[in-house]
Amino acid sequence: MGIFNRLFSIGKAEANSAIDKLEDPIKMTEQGIRDLKEDLNKSLQGLAEIKALAIRARNDNTKYSADAKNYEGKAVALLQKAQAGQLAPAEADRLAGEMLRMKEKSEQEAQRTAKEMVMHENSVNTMEQNINKLKSKVSTYENELRTLKARAKVSEATAKINKQLAQVDSSSTINLLERMKEKVAQTEALAESYGAIALESKTVDDEVETVLGAGASASESLLALKQKMGLLGTGGDTPPTPPPAA
Repeated sequence: MGIFNRLFSIGKAEANSAIDKLEDPIKMTEQGIRDLKEDLNKSLQGLAEIKALAIRARNDNTKYSADAKNYEGKAVALLQKAQAGQLAPAEADRLAGEMLRMKEKSEQEAQRTAKEMVMHENSVNTMEQNINKLKSKVSTYENELRTLKARAKVSEATAKINKQLAQVDSSSTINLLERMKEKVAQTEALAESYGAIALESKTVDDEVETVLGAGASASESLLALKQKMGLLGTGGDTPPTPPPAA
């Protein structure tokens, strides 16, 4: 049995640990505040009931006290009638005695209700103090919960931003830009290399043809210009010699 109890305790601890990981602290706090408010409502109902008992005891005490005075007043009136000859002394004594017994009974009820009234009023005062404390706690917890909710949102947003800024792995934007820069630089270097290879691949004949072609074209243009200006003779490249002065 000890082994089974130990295994049960371990399983229970693991289950509680799993529940703790799944539960949301904010939702748990909200549920706790709802429970406190429910307890507060029940306490207010109980306070109303005790206040009703205190009011009933006070009213009864007032009634019994008034009845006692009333019975005493009637007993006095009966004795006065007998003294005035309006009532037989024996009958007056009998009726006055009944009134005094009713007075004593009312006084006993007044004393009982007075004790009940004090007891209920003390309970009302104690409950009101506890309810005020509970109200204050509920208000404090609600204010703290609102503050914690705001802080949780800010910290969550800040954590996401900081996480994005702190990421330096291969999938981050910074590394992608660096890789793009490296690829562009490599492409530019490759293009320059191809250009150098193209220049080196020209043969000597190609270079000579380029030079000669450019020179022939320039000579032909020069001869055409000289001929247009009359600087060339009809049969050669040398211009005619001017006649000697007389």
